[in-house]
Amino acid sequence: MIDPGHNPGNVDHTTEINAQVDVGNGHKECDTTGTETDAGYSEAAYTLDVSNRLRDLLQTLGAKVVLTQDGDRPWGPCVTERAAIGNAAHADAAISIHGDGGPATGSGFHVIMPAEVKGGAADTGPIVAPSHRLGLLLREKFQAATAEPYADYVAQQGLDTRSDLGGLNLSTVPKVFIECGNMRNAGDAGRMTDPQWRQKAAQGIADAFTAYLTTASG
Repeated sequence: MIDPGHNPGNVDHTTEINAQVDVGNGHKECDTTGTETDAGYSEAAYTLDVSNRLRDLLQTLGAKVVLTQDGDRPWGPCVTERAAIGNAAHADAAISIHGDGGPATGSGFHVIMPAEVKGGAADTGPIVAPSHRLGLLLREKFQAATAEPYADYVAQQGLDTRSDLGGLNLSTVPKVFIECGNMRNAGDAGRMTDPQWRQKAAQGIADAFTAYLTTASG
């Protein structure tokens, strides 16, 4: 399951995306508008482009691929529905693709994995270990494909664990997020707006999925 972060139409549907939803251990906005480069290239456009490239690569390998949205919705979906789509598909693995909006002086990518969260609709216990394995493979394969360094302004060695993301808290299938780079940094923005680099990004993620699905978990 591929989850292209945000939606270009969110900016025109602030009432809907600002609605509070239950993320398992609290309440957050249904969705957000995402960030953009200084030149106006939006995170939502980036994530959908990379997701489509990734889908094509995985389908060529014989995978069945489900997207949470494909530019076919006016806004959203909410983070709760994004998790539910992967759950309903009984996905072997899921990823949410993003671009970060960090400080302009910071650069690099990082992978976000689920923390142990239990309560309400959330119980990440069964997915923490396989998600961690997926996250390690994603960090390795994404860097190998893109040469993007680990983020130097957030996370540790390109890895973060969070308990505040509904898309992870409510998932019943192994799932990670990737912040492919900092769109507010000139260097990262230049790479992320390059179609050739976006193809490398998609390839790195596809390589991680392939390694995860074809190697033993032990």
